[in-house]
Amino acid sequence: MSEASPADFDAALVEIQSNVDVMLSALLPRPEGPEAPLFDAMRYAVLGGGKRFRAFLVCESARLFGVSPRSALRVAAAVECVHTYSLVHDDLPCMDDDDLRRGQPTVHRQFNEATAVLAGDALLTLAFEIVAGLETHELAEVRIELVRSLAAAAGGRGMVGGQMIDLASEDSAIDMGGITRLQQLKTGALIAFSCEAGAILGRASPDRRHALHAYAHDMGLAFQIADDLLDVEGEAAIVGKATNKDTEAGKATFVSVLGVARARDQARMLSDQAIQHLDLFDEKADLLREASRFAINRSN
Repeated sequence: MSEASPADFDAALVEIQSNVDVMLSALLPRPEGPEAPLFDAMRYAVLGGGKRFRAFLVCESARLFGVSPRSALRVAAAVECVHTYSLVHDDLPCMDDDDLRRGQPTVHRQFNEATAVLAGDALLTLAFEIVAGLETHELAEVRIELVRSLAAAAGGRGMVGGQMIDLASEDSAIDMGGITRLQQLKTGALIAFSCEAGAILGRASPDRRHALHAYAHDMGLAFQIADDLLDVEGEAAIVGKATNKDTEAGKATFVSVLGVARARDQARMLSDQAIQHLDLFDEKADLLREASRFAINRSN
């Protein structure tokens, strides 16, 4: 039984949101010169709100192993750069063609399409500059493992590959196994890196890293099912983006295959299963346990 409460989780999430925003702002100063509009777009995108849930997972997994908060925040900021780049590109007319993100105009609407592409590119590459920096960890082997793992999570066998499958799934038959694989890549891979990052920074034993990976696997799927439910049941003003987009695009989702009731039951089962993977961390992982509950109970 977790001793942390939803209020404890909310307070911890707010603190990490604030700390990560400070870190991101410092890593993205506004330069003078002709490249300044690019940095304005990058700042608009990455400092424009968001739950910072992945950043929370980095910081909390790092706390399990006594990692320096500054090191954890740098990796958390890098993850937010990768996550935000993916949203900027996903919102483009050639992809999901969205006008609203986090309750404000998408980057290509606020600026223009070319600037949005470049801002996404720059955020992605900035992420690797951050994790490769000496300030992130004194050991080169740790920094190299962070770079390798983040690249794998973000690339063709991770998030980008999942987006390709997602685009190809419009108006085509895809079964439960196919949807699960799609979401494990598109959403789950970066969540898995976020959970394992603390173990990498803390040079944890393989069994502890594996436990965090298993936690992330189940919680990430639960998180995506909750997203699918919000697309069907949520209000755009609260969710912060247009709803019913997947239905209109003819995309298969967990909800379209399972139905609302079964999808909700599946999310609860996965959330509970994720929590069980944290048993070897005792009470130190209470906030991660609460994060798994948050993943399926959130409103945006």
